[in-house]
Amino acid sequence: MKAIMLREFGGPDKLVFEDVARPEPGADEVLIRVAAVSVNQGLDFPAREGTYARPVTLPHVLGVDPSGVIEAVGSRVTSHQPGDRVYAGFVIGCGTCAACQAQMYSACKTNAMLGITRWGGYAQFVAVPARNVSLVPEALSFADATVIARHFPTAANMLLDKAQLKEGEWILVMGAAGGLGNAGVQVAKFTGARIIAAAGAEPRVQRALEAGADYGINYRTQDLEAEVMRITGGAGVDVLFENIADPELWPGAFNSLARNGRLLTTGAHGGGEVTLDVSRLYLRRISILGGTDPAPGGVEQAFNMAVAGRLDPGIDRILPLKSAPEAHTAIAAGSVNGKLVLDPQLD
Repeated sequence: MKAIMLREFGGPDKLVFEDVARPEPGADEVLIRVAAVSVNQGLDFPAREGTYARPVTLPHVLGVDPSGVIEAVGSRVTSHQPGDRVYAGFVIGCGTCAACQAQMYSACKTNAMLGITRWGGYAQFVAVPARNVSLVPEALSFADATVIARHFPTAANMLLDKAQLKEGEWILVMGAAGGLGNAGVQVAKFTGARIIAAAGAEPRVQRALEAGADYGINYRTQDLEAEVMRITGGAGVDVLFENIADPELWPGAFNSLARNGRLLTTGAHGGGEVTLDVSRLYLRRISILGGTDPAPGGVEQAFNMAVAGRLDPGIDRILPLKSAPEAHTAIAAGSVNGKLVLDPQLD
């Protein structure tokens, strides 16, 4: 099969399109002919660079969110069959512990990560445990399914379950035109919250407004804190959906929180290390909530909402698999307005 191979850590030029052996599914696994996999800055980039928090073993294939058609199934698989349209979940639990039984795979002490600790979906085929796949409705394209399943269930869990975002509350969404930010804007819209979308370029701000945000801020050209306070009449926001962790942007976002505000964090592609004003944290009674898991059943719920026409995955464009290096370069340069998706079936 064709795959994008990483044989040494480094920049996008280390991603090489080549022939490798096709994987065979284990007894409890399915083999997926990949039709879509997105490029994720917060996961693919540090894995490529060798800086991810968990070790990446070379040679390696990136790709955390593939979807496609089942080509073959292992000898013990009865839940799925060849021809099924499926999406593969990113965190792979042991399948037997209490966390896995509750579908909280990131809490499994022996979990693996697709595209990080085992080969992922930057390839024509990928093998994954059958318990990690969800059926994709016929009405949904694989590109849409990949992006929706990767981001919308997590955004819903963070905003609805953890933050308990309510109608009329103010929310600031950082990186609002990215995959997770776009999902956050749309989930927040369902609650009736008042949404301020912040992004780093005017076209990206405009995309967030089109997705449902009420106000937009370009945090590269405007004073983020000052603009939030102007928009909210000096009150600040009740919820901050922060998935960048850029040390330059962090103070403005953090200082935008109102008293008793809730800070949600589920990403760190802007660096990950920031200065925290602890005095402000406790004096203003701010809560910090982190996480990455969708709620159980969240993927299926998101797919149903998408089929009903209530979600826009926010895809910039779909590229052939061999264009992975160019996709990484474009995202790093900030020249992308939405998600980039790779399709191994394209020439």
